[in-house]
Amino acid sequence: MPDDADQADQADQVDPGPRQRIWSALLKPTRSQIVVGLLLAVVGFAGVTQVRVNQTDDTYSGQREQELIDILSALAGTRQRAEDQIAELEEVRDDLRDDTSKRQAALEQAQEDVDELNVLAGLVPVTGPGIRITIVEETGRVSLSSFLDTIQELRTVGAEAMQLNGTVRIVAQTSFEETEGGFVVDGELVEAPYVLDVIGEPSVLAPALEFLLGPKQQIQEDGADLEVDELSSIDIEAVRSPEEPDFSAPDPG
Repeated sequence: MPDDADQADQADQVDPGPRQRIWSALLKPTRSQIVVGLLLAVVGFAGVTQVRVNQTDDTYSGQREQELIDILSALAGTRQRAEDQIAELEEVRDDLRDDTSKRQAALEQAQEDVDELNVLAGLVPVTGPGIRITIVEETGRVSLSSFLDTIQELRTVGAEAMQLNGTVRIVAQTSFEETEGGFVVDGELVEAPYVLDVIGEPSVLAPALEFLLGPKQQIQEDGADLEVDELSSIDIEAVRSPEEPDFSAPDPG
């Protein structure tokens, strides 16, 4: 018969305890245990990842539906206000550009007006197309009325500038006086033959002198001859001195 020691050894070999089974499983895991362990690891990793996502992206997760609608409405209102401000600024920019263009156009127009007035006042030389009128006294003298009618007719049809005998600029304020040997024009004696240079449209100026009972006929009746040459360019260099106002104190006496 086996003794008690042999019986104990046989019992340990037949039915190992729980501790022995655990150590045996850890040291020599079966295939099914390995698979279960991997599945548990995957589940654990997914759980940790989900927790992190919930912690980092919960800005609006706790908001109610109405609160989210209010937030979206506020964002839409802010965007609309920004777009309205941009539109207002663009309109102001366009207005400024228009004002600048209008101001520039006004300045250019003002400069053109000044230049035209300077020409009409005889303050500056001028060059342009026109006609040259030559009056030669033959059997009689040219009357002052015939001469003034000629100048007035030329002004009526658009004469821009006139010069007499290359020395006297004729403008609206020019004074004429008939005298022995010719005319006194703005205090200067001018004698025949008279050469009148006129800047303007030649095709308009020339016919204005030759109509029935017009300037040419009047001058011929005075005993003089009138010839007209149309020129592509005429230089009028005679100018008038600008009239300066008198700022001197009046005489108290």
